[in-house]
Amino acid sequence: MPSKEYMNFLSVLLWKYRAKHIWVIVISSLLIACISAFFFVTSSIKKDLFLTLDAQADFVVQKYRAGKVEEIPKEWISGFREIDGIEKVNPRIYGMHFYDPSETYFMIVGLDFSQKDVVKNFEQSFPNIKINEFLAKDNMIIGQGVKELFEYYQYKDYYIFRPPNKGKQKVYFHSELPSESQIYTNDMILMDSNLAKKILGIPKNHYTDIALEMKKGADAENVKISLILSHFDMRIISKEEIKKHYENLFNYKGGVFLALYIFTLMTFLLILYQRYSNIIHADVKEIAILRVLGWKISDVIYLKLAENFIVAIFSYLLGVIMAYMYVYTLDAPLLKEIFLGFKNLNNTSSFTPSIDISSLISIFFIFVVPFMLVIILPVWKISVREPVEVMR
Repeated sequence: MPSKEYMNFLSVLLWKYRAKHIWVIVISSLLIACISAFFFVTSSIKKDLFLTLDAQADFVVQKYRAGKVEEIPKEWISGFREIDGIEKVNPRIYGMHFYDPSETYFMIVGLDFSQKDVVKNFEQSFPNIKINEFLAKDNMIIGQGVKELFEYYQYKDYYIFRPPNKGKQKVYFHSELPSESQIYTNDMILMDSNLAKKILGIPKNHYTDIALEMKKGADAENVKISLILSHFDMRIISKEEIKKHYENLFNYKGGVFLALYIFTLMTFLLILYQRYSNIIHADVKEIAILRVLGWKISDVIYLKLAENFIVAIFSYLLGVIMAYMYVYTLDAPLLKEIFLGFKNLNNTSSFTPSIDISSLISIFFIFVVPFMLVIILPVWKISVREPVEVMR
């Protein structure tokens, strides 16, 4: 364990060269903050996204003909229920509605209240809303982004949709989707499935797609083969494929960002090496005096390692704290747009705190190891020289 005198001497060195250390800490902490903020945002989105995906159906089937998605007829439902391994068949209604004044889209989702699962999930998600009151007239539940847009254009009680049949459909505002789910429901509108069909122009007894849930222990491959053989004009999307798609998307963005970070870090370390080389020439007598006083080369190197390791640790911790505050307190302005986009409705959602320890450890070693090597090389070059030669 270092002696009290050693620690006092180390603190004197830190104070003596404080100007040199401060600019290193400022730049280093900013670099650490940038890459840490990226991993914080990624970790938060992945956590919420995969929790949502885990609750989704195992397969989603779409009618796919001539490269276009078509509505699925009701007759398909009974056929899917007869496939061995399928437990639940949930037809779904959804589609995009274009709002011309702001050139944005709303995601309209139709809820079929004749299905017990839909009623159960609705009551759990909206305990303060009575289904009978909601269905008493043409009502809708809107996301936070849709609400802000309607308020901006001064829609107070209702909005008039323009279905494809060139008619008009007045729908009243009934409630809002919770802000906690805004990252996914920002541009979403919930309404009764029959009303949604009118607005989206979906024929009666047809659906956008069908979600299928397997029985426990069922073989996914066998179920998928049975689905393929049931209809040849069909596209099958599995939950695992969606997860892999998002994993690849996050890995791609992470790879690009990490490559830019490493390039920037290497440039900074090169500048740092040149500057430390020049500074050390002004401090060579200090190292020579220590050698004359009996310090070994290893002792001098350990001293400088300890001095700059403290600087590196402080820079790392400061950068991580800055990134945490930037993402989870300020909601990562600018960086949020890279992931959530900015072409549609403005998303003011907050990120759920989530920390990927393995990523932080990787950042630590990617930064600290090259940093210590850059610092120690000039010190070693001076330390191995004869003290008398340096003092001349």
